[in-house]
Amino acid sequence: MRSRRLAMLISVCLAGACCCVSQALAQSSNETGKLKIHVVPKQSYVWIDGKAIRDGSQTLTLPAGSHQVGAYNYGYLPKTQDVQVIAGQTKALNIDLQASGDPVPGPFGDIELKGHPRAAVLLNGKTPAYFVGHVDEFDWNWIWHQRLLVRPGTYQLTVSRKGDTIWSGPVTVKAGQQVTVYLDHNGKTKTKNWAEGRNMPAQRRFRAGIASATVAVAPVTAQLSAQSNNVACGQATQLNWTSSNAADTSISGIGEVPAQGNRTTSPTQDTTYVLTAKGPGGEVTKSIAVNVNGAPTVAVSLAQPEIHYYKVGDRVIDQGSTMLQWSTTNANSVKVEPGNSSALSGREKVSANPTQTTAGPINQTVTYTVTATNACGGTTTKTAQLHILGSIDPAPSATLASIYFPTAYPTKQNPQAGLVLSEKMALDNLATQFKTFGLYEHNASLLVIGYADVRGSNEYNQALSQRRAALIRNYLVSKGVPADDIKIRAEGKTKQLDQKTVDILDSKNSQQPEKWMTKNAKTTWLAYNRRADLVLEPTGQQSTMYYPVDTPYTKLVWQRPEPSLKKIESAGINSEMTVQQSRLLSPTD
Repeated sequence: MRSRRLAMLISVCLAGACCCVSQALAQSSNETGKLKIHVVPKQSYVWIDGKAIRDGSQTLTLPAGSHQVGAYNYGYLPKTQDVQVIAGQTKALNIDLQASGDPVPGPFGDIELKGHPRAAVLLNGKTPAYFVGHVDEFDWNWIWHQRLLVRPGTYQLTVSRKGDTIWSGPVTVKAGQQVTVYLDHNGKTKTKNWAEGRNMPAQRRFRAGIASATVAVAPVTAQLSAQSNNVACGQATQLNWTSSNAADTSISGIGEVPAQGNRTTSPTQDTTYVLTAKGPGGEVTKSIAVNVNGAPTVAVSLAQPEIHYYKVGDRVIDQGSTMLQWSTTNANSVKVEPGNSSALSGREKVSANPTQTTAGPINQTVTYTVTATNACGGTTTKTAQLHILGSIDPAPSATLASIYFPTAYPTKQNPQAGLVLSEKMALDNLATQFKTFGLYEHNASLLVIGYADVRGSNEYNQALSQRRAALIRNYLVSKGVPADDIKIRAEGKTKQLDQKTVDILDSKNSQQPEKWMTKNAKTTWLAYNRRADLVLEPTGQQSTMYYPVDTPYTKLVWQRPEPSLKKIESAGINSEMTVQQSRLLSPTD
């Protein structure tokens, strides 16, 4: 290369260019350096930057800079290294290869090559790892034997030098045959019997003499196994493999791998892993199937499949609950509905929460669904049904009406007398309603406020109004209302309804006053003030103060004079008697 460049520069100078030989030499030495390579064994082949150069020790002129230098000889461990070539300098490099590999058993066939003696020979690949020798080692088989021994099969033969492919193509060799490839005739082949190859003993991978050489190419072997052939979705298994005499090893779905090793993998579906080991001696594939169980398992149950619910108005009185429990396997995603849980396994309190909002009986089934999925595309759904029984009642309301008393009743001598039948019936109804209201409002209570008309002293009327409130309390207690839920207060004659208020109440009363009431306004005014008012707590609802006109014994309660005890006792007959029956017993006056 250097001499050709020098000749060109001299010719340019002779043509009149402003240059000289000394300048040319200086420029050449600034661009290149020399690499003096010594290899052992001497048949080793040198590769520079991935290109086959030639065999043996040699001195190369290379561009200044970094170069990758490799020495290869079949049956020896190759060596590669990066070398820095310095312009104008010579660098010495000694490469001593180490023998490797066991002898190769037959039977064999022989490949003989003609032409291009310094070219590199590669089997089944085009990288240096597939190098088996050079043509001059395989072009003679008479007196001195130069043989490329291979096991029976078809080989992709590539002959290359300095980056150029001289010839490439398939060559099929059988045991006991010699195939000659004529490189200068486009790979023309000639086959003849070679009986010796059938029974040859195992051969060393490389053997060379003064004019002889034998390369025995070892077949590729491989093994592949799995730690477990059956896994759940997401579960890992370990692939284990070994190969020998391979230049390239790969596993499908994984990629290139070392000649031997292991790899943990988590397949998401049934997968067949294929190990491909390829080398000069052929190509071997091994496969292993790993089956993936893609279906999750789900278990779901309720500790109590039936619970109760009771609601009054807008208040829940009884809301039963139970535990929902679930577990899954082979899943990585879980959804519990209704609800927001995504735990793979767990337990959760669920309460009666019917969709019904209107009053009436409740008989509803709620279905809890647990759906488990995984990365393998598997889905499993299981359900558990919760039965809700109960009812929704309307909010309770108490009909509160003020209670009216005859003049002077109850007396000090007869504190239990004074409630006529109509007032007892009103209190009976209140007792029933209050019990229901107590379920709805746990802090429910009644306040009874007694009053008296203006007649009599303050002291007398205070005591009278106290007896009236106490009589109502005692009666309600007798009907089942807890005494602790009733408070009483006596106002005497201190808070009188005035005549104008009475007139307004009469005008609004749905029960129109009798004529004798309107004609005797003062008596009516007195009657309105002989009463007890009721207040329902904590709502603060107060009793209506309309005088009970259309009720038994209205006139007895209304009249100004104090009735006799006999009439009062007659008017307070058994409260279970109907209003119609009691009217038959009402006094005519």
